Amino acid sequence: MSSATPSQQEIVASLPVHLRPFVTVQDPNTQYTPRDHAVWRFLMTALTRGLAESSHPVYLEGLSRTGIALNHIPSIDEMNACLAKLGWRAVVVDGFIPPAIFMEFQALKVLVIALDMRSVEHLLYTPAPDILHESAGHAPFLIDVDYAEFLQRFGEVGMQAIANEHDHELYEAVRELSILKENPTTAPDDVARAEARLAALAESDEEPSEAALLTRLHWWTVEYGLVGDVEDYRLFGAGLLSSLGESQSCRDDERVKKLPLTVNAVETPYDITSTQPQLFVTRSCRHMSQVLEEFAATMAARRGGADSLRKAIDAKVVCTAEYDSGVQVSGVISEVICDAVGNVNYLQTRGPTQLACRGSELYGHGIDSHQEGFGSPVGLLKEFSRCLSEYTVDELKVHRIAVGETVELEFLSGITVRGHLEDVLRQEHRNLLLSFSECTVTALDGRVLFEPAWGRYDMAVGGRISSVFGGVADRENYQLYKPLPRTTTPESQSDDRLMAAYALLGKESSGRSLEPETTITEGARGVEYAFDKSDMQLLRACLDDYAREWLLRAEILRLGDPRLPAELINRAKAELDELVVEEQHRRALALVFPESAYA
Repeated sequence: MSSATPSQQEIVASLPVHLRPFVTVQDPNTQYTPRDHAVWRFLMTALTRGLAESSHPVYLEGLSRTGIALNHIPSIDEMNACLAKLGWRAVVVDGFIPPAIFMEFQALKVLVIALDMRSVEHLLYTPAPDILHESAGHAPFLIDVDYAEFLQRFGEVGMQAIANEHDHELYEAVRELSILKENPTTAPDDVARAEARLAALAESDEEPSEAALLTRLHWWTVEYGLVGDVEDYRLFGAGLLSSLGESQSCRDDERVKKLPLTVNAVETPYDITSTQPQLFVTRSCRHMSQVLEEFAATMAARRGGADSLRKAIDAKVVCTAEYDSGVQVSGVISEVICDAVGNVNYLQTRGPTQLACRGSELYGHGIDSHQEGFGSPVGLLKEFSRCLSEYTVDELKVHRIAVGETVELEFLSGITVRGHLEDVLRQEHRNLLLSFSECTVTALDGRVLFEPAWGRYDMAVGGRISSVFGGVADRENYQLYKPLPRTTTPESQSDDRLMAAYALLGKESSGRSLEPETTITEGARGVEYAFDKSDMQLLRACLDDYAREWLLRAEILRLGDPRLPAELINRAKAELDELVVEEQHRRALALVFPESAYA
């Protein structure tokens, strides 16, 4: 690693405080077994050969330029040395993280990579995020400037999308199921219950949220996207590029329909547990960016107003309403009062609420100060030519609005605020909050919205709600997402001998020099074995004791002659043929051994 490249710890320290707990640190020397590296070698060999003609031309070049080797699980430090040249960084995380957090990392040009490596039992499809999917699937395309810009922009848009309670439940269900499935000690009944829970949520009639629709667009582009046109396309979605099975089956145009990518793709749901019945084809990364912006233009963050507030109310989760003055109210929005033509007159939150401006919490107005909620008028005052936020202190005094005086504010909506003005919070030459004691707030119909017995009344100042977005304004001071406990997948029950055998077979590129066991002659050619007598004894013993370990046999074939004796190779070949019965595994073996009977 170059001295100029920051270490993992330095990168973590540079992140916003609220993101750091989601990140862990990779130690490639201790966190992966020799068999994990063998799984990586097998998959990457098969994938790169199988995708040589069908993937986007950038893919193979991008692997080498982003620090991803074919013969071992990549080091995040090595990747960062390459990614730094592209203006990106990488961090490792433990499985699924909340979608909003994932998007925030992406907006910061930080590639999130799952720490774990899929097990040999889930070679062709992994139920949990793994390092192969995240690194070899997404990273290579960062060398394409248009793709990198699209990915970052998607993060910025995704951060603002409004999720709902159903989205949060779905995320938790997916994470739980992935952990249970990847754990070999999980009882079948537990998996069945988790699958039933996820299926029930997926089949719900719940109207998809902004975040759910945007997730679909993410799925049909960077995860399962094709590029070109419906008659002549290449693979570039990470889900396809990291799946031996689907990277092959998706090219069957009779079974998998190809559709041109438009914003209508958000209407198509997906099932993470099965292969996709259709895929969308984009013309280019610039085209994807156009589609993304089409969707972004419809979001509450862009539109603001009453409809956006109602969308937040329906979500029943913390959202942020932003006034045109810059004031931001972050909480569970529970009510909006509008006039006959749809103008927002008053908004109300319930529960802990944060007040901020331009993403920074206003001093003294965090959730501790507004535990029970917050309510405030929206709009112009009667006979005021401008928004109240734009008036100077002297101009306010002309209108009898002064600290220490009893003030009455009459809004065009008919809402009236009357109380003793205690403070005016000004920032950026604007009035943002007016704070009252002994205050009464009444609506046009006489309804009391606030009364003196409730304590201090803080009134946000602004003429309209310009934006409504998911989450909170100041993420450092109001942390919505708490990191879930770290999960650990128990290792398969295998002794040190098996791992030693895999380590032995993985050293073919290390320059190891050993005394040959013997020398045999094939015709005029002398062949020396690469391993000594004790090594050969270890390999034969593992073949005897691990009759179902098909990957060990594949590793022996991968080395082949002249490094191993013919009798060992022939035995591995015969036993592998008996073990491998699934067609997908045979297709993978054909890619790894193109001159074998599997091909």
